[in-house]
Amino acid sequence: MKNVTAIILGGGRGTRLFPLTLQRSKPAVGFAGKYRLIDIPISNCINSGLKKVFVLTQFLSASMHRHIMQTYAFDTFTDGFVDILAAEQTPDRDAWFQGTSDAVRATLNHTMYYDSDEIVILGGDHLYRMDYSDLVRHHRKTGADITLGVYPVVRNEASRMGLMRADDEGRVVEFVEKPTDDKVIDSFKAPTELFAAHGINVEGDKYLASMGIYVFSPNVLRDLLADESKTDFGKEVIPDAIADYKVVAYPFSGYWRDIGTIGAFFEANMELVRKDPEFNLYQGGWPFYTRTRSLPPSSIINSEINNSLVVEGSLVVGATINNCILGIRSRVGEGSVLKDVIMQGNDFYDGEHNLGDQEQNQGPPLGVGKNCRIERCIIDKNVHIGDNVVIMPKPDVTEYEGQRRWIRDGITVIPKGTVIPSGTVL
Repeated sequence: MKNVTAIILGGGRGTRLFPLTLQRSKPAVGFAGKYRLIDIPISNCINSGLKKVFVLTQFLSASMHRHIMQTYAFDTFTDGFVDILAAEQTPDRDAWFQGTSDAVRATLNHTMYYDSDEIVILGGDHLYRMDYSDLVRHHRKTGADITLGVYPVVRNEASRMGLMRADDEGRVVEFVEKPTDDKVIDSFKAPTELFAAHGINVEGDKYLASMGIYVFSPNVLRDLLADESKTDFGKEVIPDAIADYKVVAYPFSGYWRDIGTIGAFFEANMELVRKDPEFNLYQGGWPFYTRTRSLPPSSIINSEINNSLVVEGSLVVGATINNCILGIRSRVGEGSVLKDVIMQGNDFYDGEHNLGDQEQNQGPPLGVGKNCRIERCIIDKNVHIGDNVVIMPKPDVTEYEGQRRWIRDGITVIPKGTVIPSGTVL
């Protein structure tokens, strides 16, 4: 893997994840109370032996830039790096990235500066654990020009994915991006033989969905990107390459989730607090890396906590916590009851950072105050919630946008930095 280059697409707007993406790009959104989504592909690269990693950014990128710079620094005895490539103007180009393939095209002079046997292109916003070295070996073994990571999905998920049809040997013969026509979707049912050849047992009708993971031979990638009218891999580059190049599917059998909506994001986090979660953060030998913080242990005083994760630096006093994730530096006051809540935590403690906002400086402290009742809610970072605040789900409301809260997919989301005065009922 020493001669393999990885390119991570980290500039997504993530409109379906609003309001978590109001102030950050999609891959910069927090996960499991302490990680960011971008940590997943970077960690997979490092664990797979891919040490030349480029992250392409454009939209609301400052937060992710800061996180990557503070987290990923290799020592001088390795030739590895995690390098950020932001959209830039050049004498030949003054436009923003127009899509996934356009972003890779615009940065080829940087990413191909190093000689590579293969180039692995990854999304920055999926949740999975994958050894990319197996993917690259499959690419070499089959003599492929392009290899696509594919995952079996059920019928109701198929319309959100890029679907492909492959023969019994795994060669892709047709590809369509996010089809909406039922007849078209039905025609892409995956052959069980393809999965069986990789030791994967599938039940019921499944469809081959693109994971947004590609392996290219460098000369093939350069040739395909020569046509500047093609700006997206899924919509244009991959479908058009099938006729002239050998495009091969690599079925993946492990855990993989597209958490591009609030509902999917919420459920993926909630799975972590259940017994024996499918996505196991405690699996040895394949850690997920993130920024190391010098924080004290969490303090739990006179509280009842069930099926929850409490990240370092938190303070919970006299509270009841059920099925929750409390992120870094979370604070929950006495008498408060939280159920099915994701707290993203805080970037600092009260008093150590001047927010520069008079209302926030005069408002309640960071975190959740006393005697609050909060259910089925995502509380973004640096939120101030006063005492006696009630935030409960509204069964008859699935979508709503207000000053202090959003409701997406039936889940209440409190945006970053929001101040909710004491006694508020939402």
